[in-house]
Amino acid sequence: MNDFSTTLRTWRATRRYSQLDLAMEAEISARHLSFLETGRARPSREMVVRLGEALELPLDARNQMLTLAGFAVRYTGAELGRQSDGAHPARRLAPVAASHALSRDST
Repeated sequence: MNDFSTTLRTWRATRRYSQLDLAMEAEISARHLSFLETGRARPSREMVVRLGEALELPLDARNQMLTLAGFAVRYTGAELGRQSDGAHPARRLAPVAASHALSRDST
């Protein structure tokens, strides 16, 4: 297994996607995703971008995935700087988690 494969599998697990869920989201077959995760297949540049979008990865993580797959980075410093806090799912959930913690403490 190569670094791209390991990183893809780690991100999929972090996002709590099954292989089938991610394959459907990225509009690829579950078999192809399995081959990418085991290193039996090499992704195209477009496939890396598609998987990054499906996983809602931050732009710097998408750049890392591209580099690990042997491609040049796609997102520049200016684009990275413009990425809003709302683009990352964990950042979107932070206010909800804080609200939940506050309401739990008040009961």
